[in-house]
Amino acid sequence: MKNPLSMIIRVADLKILPLVFSLLLLQGCAAMVVGAVVGTATTLAVETIKVPFKVGAAVIDVVSDDEEEE
Repeated sequence: MKNPLSMIIRVADLKILPLVFSLLLLQGCAAMVVGAVVGTATTLAVETIKVPFKVGAAVIDVVSDDEEEE
């Protein structure tokens, strides 16, 4: 007769094995998602910094005299 404890451990191993394998596969997906989020946040930060300069240049263009000097 087999030891019941060893049968329980084998059943538990069979249930954990697919979980561990899935987590290893998903690790690459998580890295790609994190990379995309960081890239998007960086782009957003750069564009946010550019906006005041664009607005300032537009205001200067409107305020400045457009007439050509002779």
